Amino acid sequence: MRSTFFACLLLLISFSVAFGQRTPGLAGQWAGTLKLPNGGALPLLIAMQDANGRRTATLDVPSQGASGILVDQVLVRGDSVLLAINTIKARYAGRLSADGRQMQGFWRQNNARLPLTLVRSSVGAPPAAAAPATSGRPGAKQNRPQEPVAPFPYREEEVKFTNRAGGVTLGGTLTVPPGAGPFPAVVLLSGSGAQDRDESVFGHRPFRVIADYLTRRGIAVLRFDDRGVGQSTGNAKTATAGDYTTDAQAALAFLRTRREINGKQLGLIGHSEGGTAAIAAAGQPQGPAFLVLLATPGVPGPDLITRQALDQARLKTTNPKILAGVEQRQRNLLGIVQRIADNNAAQAQLVAALIPPIDLPPEQAAQIKAVAQGQAALMVTPAYRYLLNDNPQKTLKAVRCPVLALGGSKDLQVASCVNLPAIEKTLKAVPNRDVTVKELPGLNHLFQTANTGGVGEYAQLEETFSPTALKIIGDWVTEHTKR
Repeated sequence: MRSTFFACLLLLISFSVAFGQRTPGLAGQWAGTLKLPNGGALPLLIAMQDANGRRTATLDVPSQGASGILVDQVLVRGDSVLLAINTIKARYAGRLSADGRQMQGFWRQNNARLPLTLVRSSVGAPPAAAAPATSGRPGAKQNRPQEPVAPFPYREEEVKFTNRAGGVTLGGTLTVPPGAGPFPAVVLLSGSGAQDRDESVFGHRPFRVIADYLTRRGIAVLRFDDRGVGQSTGNAKTATAGDYTTDAQAALAFLRTRREINGKQLGLIGHSEGGTAAIAAAGQPQGPAFLVLLATPGVPGPDLITRQALDQARLKTTNPKILAGVEQRQRNLLGIVQRIADNNAAQAQLVAALIPPIDLPPEQAAQIKAVAQGQAALMVTPAYRYLLNDNPQKTLKAVRCPVLALGGSKDLQVASCVNLPAIEKTLKAVPNRDVTVKELPGLNHLFQTANTGGVGEYAQLEETFSPTALKIIGDWVTEHTKR
């Protein structure tokens, strides 16, 4: 999920063992499943974009909580497609079917060569109008009834602004209510991974839905592409929540230059890792007048990631011994990353810890090692190391502005029952006297009304963002921006 917190939860291979352009257009969502040599399966989701003659793509591995992994190269020659993901040392070479709905080929990672068929689940960008309900058939359009439909009762403008400190230019969309203003405004900050301005994921565009709802209520909204995505410059592979903090500050500074915006009524709305960046920005000079934190971590990185692994594991088992093993192994892995600063040395130890101590045929052993090497590479990226070292209980102490913190009771990536109380306790101890914290029943990490809360549900759910959550956000922001 490109909008999920960059966790790379890594439900360990041992845990899996226990459970036994004028070439064809590629834009859209592609899905496939790698059949692992240990008998397990690893679903992969690839989102491809083709804008202004430039092809880009990101990879999600839902079962591991990894999202928005940048695909470094997308090459098309006739009906042949090559994808290169340098972060995890992976390549995919496939052949596009005549109808453009399927690719058949091989996934190569280190010494492993695994067959992989990718099926297009949606074509191009989600349509402006609601699409027909999905039938579950490959290539069927997904029903997204909340997708905003033109004409809009507000002004929409493509904008660019510069983060001089970071040396990047960021492209986005500013929506402004009708009239002269000045209007209160919010900046939307996306979750982990290489996200576009709409935080597009599985055919959903939650930030587009939020922007539409708030602008109709008289609140201007700025949403923008992450570094290295869409119209924004910069390197998505090396960016961390610390870099996104300076991008948030640049967005606030840009809004203060606009006549139609009330510079004293600017807020940040951060989702997941975007909330981490929002908290950090709120503790700096010229920070926001208010914060809305959506599924934002409130506990230290190691506790967050370990809880994520356990919650994902609980979807498959309630066996206390297996769960205890998952927790111990996860903390051991995190300990390796924390102790060893050298990436090569850390990866070597991670790979050794990830490979289950069982005898396998040479070919299967090599393939499992290749998968472990890919997982280890993810765990030493700058974004992952930053997450691991993050401690919201320290950064929240600098936040003096009003805060609304929301979480879903079925969020398996940033557990609301753990993180919301931590946010509330830390803020009120400051003391911050304007703190509202709410757990919303039945909502997942994307604030969809969910069944299990598992990442695999995200694409199947038609709801993009809970209307209940939208109203809570709109009411709270309106109350805190009264003139």
